[in-house]
Amino acid sequence: MRWLQFTANGDTGHPYWGIVEGDRVTAVSGDPFGEWQRTQRSHALADVKIELPVMPRTFYCVGLNYLKHLKEAADKAGTVPNVPDRPEIGYRAQNALIAHDEDVVIPATATEKIHYEGELVVVIGKKAKHLTERDAMSCVFGYTIGNDVSERSWQKADRGLWRAKNADTFKPMGPWIETSVDLGNMETIVRVNGRESNRFHTNDMIFGIVPFIVELTKYFTLWPGDVIWMGTDGASPDLKAGDVVEIEITGIGTLRNRFVAEAAPASK
Repeated sequence: MRWLQFTANGDTGHPYWGIVEGDRVTAVSGDPFGEWQRTQRSHALADVKIELPVMPRTFYCVGLNYLKHLKEAADKAGTVPNVPDRPEIGYRAQNALIAHDEDVVIPATATEKIHYEGELVVVIGKKAKHLTERDAMSCVFGYTIGNDVSERSWQKADRGLWRAKNADTFKPMGPWIETSVDLGNMETIVRVNGRESNRFHTNDMIFGIVPFIVELTKYFTLWPGDVIWMGTDGASPDLKAGDVVEIEITGIGTLRNRFVAEAAPASK
């Protein structure tokens, strides 16, 4: 099932939950993490504004979880690849989240080292703690797509990732949540201005979803709507204002966002 949050007909309030079937979306009352039922209200998918699929209570992320990406990062740094021996978790900021077809704003002070990272996003569906390998996937509701935008010069210069990864608009996510996928056969394909720039097998991770959920739930309670971004493979070209990045994950869909330059602040 494909779950969408959307607004339509100039709605200015909270978005509605809907189920996408073909080229139409049917609104539901309630939400997919609790009780819900279909309504009689239906829209053409092309006529609605696609909103963030979910606003997570906690935004977890995985870094350096693909061997090729790990090697390329080490080569650029002139070091030997340090393959992790256990799952390690990080965080990202909610303020950075934007929806499908919304603009990534390149800050006026950024360098030309703006990069994409196409990522599988795991969406948690129920409260969970102390899960084992056997039952780890029981808390997963579905999957969406993320673009982990980075400013690499800031990433290199700063002690933390506070601006390099978390600047406003740097975390596009969407367009919807797909509850049924074939992880073993999925591919991640990235296109910049319509031309393919990266392709990899989505599930070729150093550590898969299960080890991360097991490790996370040793220490943290997962809640419905939490997300785990699972890392990326390959490398990105330098992006510039006007570029459009599309991240397709087969079986889910395509997340599309345009990169634009920050407008000059108004004079006082």
